[in-house]
Amino acid sequence: MAPDAADLPANPLSIRLSIKHERLWWHIDDEDHLPERWEVSADVWAGEGCPDHVRHVADISLVIADLRRERNLLDSVALGEWALEYIAETVLDSSDGRLHPDLDAQISDGAPRMVILRDVRLAPHWRGHGLAAPLIAGTLRTLAHSTRLAACRVSPADFRAACPDRISAELASVRMAAMLERIGFYPWRGVHVLDLRNPSLLEARMSLLDNWGPTARDELP
Repeated sequence: MAPDAADLPANPLSIRLSIKHERLWWHIDDEDHLPERWEVSADVWAGEGCPDHVRHVADISLVIADLRRERNLLDSVALGEWALEYIAETVLDSSDGRLHPDLDAQISDGAPRMVILRDVRLAPHWRGHGLAAPLIAGTLRTLAHSTRLAACRVSPADFRAACPDRISAELASVRMAAMLERIGFYPWRGVHVLDLRNPSLLEARMSLLDNWGPTARDELP
């Protein structure tokens, strides 16, 4: 088992993802569905015996944008300015969601929808164990049947509020970029993008399965 495994509050294989989409009930016109805000909560299954105060593992915030529509200024509230501009630069034809040829050649076929990864926050007891990557990978793989690609901007400015100085923020952004690249993201025009059918999303779980699966537990003294 991994050297730091004993420090985890519970078996990470017992973590469940709750994926939630909320909107006002009367927002039923076509334009009210887009872009879609999704919130993901990662929590240890109640039957695992994990103390309640450490059952919550992480929060992941996403927005899904349909690439077949014209964007307007109101979309920037949900997507963020950078994502609004990136979609405008990436999508050549909003009538069919066709991507820039260079990017289109790198991404598997799929529904013309893009996942914007906005935020990932691990609870204090679960940090430092390499869980962010597999949890993000699991979430994005779950959405692969209805979306084609994911995008995430990694900038030191996004870490300034949580870091004591500029250098710390830059280092945090470098670590974040490295973590995303381990699960298949790569830089394209200043933003990290991901083919949601990339096998790296499946491979991201393997170290946890090896360290915490039934065979690993049987080998414990």
